Amino acid sequence: MASRRTIPFISSLQRALFGGSGRRIQSSVHTAYLKVHSDFSTQGESHSSQIRIKTPLRLMPLGGSVTYGVGSSDGNGYRKVLLDMLLSSNCRVSFVGSRRSGTMSNNDNEGWRGYRLDQIETKARISVATSLPNVFTINAGSNDCIQNHQLQDFGKRMGNMLEYLWQNSPSSTIILSTLLVSADKEVSSRVLFVNDQIRELAKFKAAAQKRIVLADMHSPNGPQVGDLVDGIHPDDVGYEKMANIWLASIHKASLRGFI
Repeated sequence: MASRRTIPFISSLQRALFGGSGRRIQSSVHTAYLKVHSDFSTQGESHSSQIRIKTPLRLMPLGGSVTYGVGSSDGNGYRKVLLDMLLSSNCRVSFVGSRRSGTMSNNDNEGWRGYRLDQIETKARISVATSLPNVFTINAGSNDCIQNHQLQDFGKRMGNMLEYLWQNSPSSTIILSTLLVSADKEVSSRVLFVNDQIRELAKFKAAAQKRIVLADMHSPNGPQVGDLVDGIHPDDVGYEKMANIWLASIHKASLRGFI
């Protein structure tokens, strides 16, 4: 697993990363039990237990080309695998977003090819108010690394977007992922730099009692360089690994009472 470096400036971001209450809204509309057997998780724990989901999920996949499914054979990316695992457990789930991609029928998403974080946030501000997701799976920032765009304050910028999502969809839970590995050495070093900020951001928001779970895609269980079709986007095997980590993260959110 790639080493994690200490970022000396990150403590100066702490005040900017907090805010909002992330109000919890409970519902008894539907209860689903999801049996998860895995030797992986978002933080390396072992899980074999049930998820109790009390509400139908309105899940918005939010991000760039990986969210859109680029590199997968059917254009579904991780979304179809994740959807099938949830539906097989009698969980009522619908993907939401302004875009459609892939061969799957429930293919709504908010994935934008080539977009940086600031551009993704602009699109989210248009879509979230009408889609009203209660779960977000966010993988955003790879294009910032490729373009070397404002990486020094990535954590602060991501934090601002998260606050917007909570304010405009206050019952929502955010599953925030680290960025995927890159085959390019220079980009890879930037990814490590950004991922440190993402991990710290998730810790700060969790400490502020926000409904957030970190999904660590840059880990032994996530896509590896050999799972990339072009050095950037996963193949089908890589996307399946992502789906498993998303599922483990939803499991963790359920255990914490977020969902």
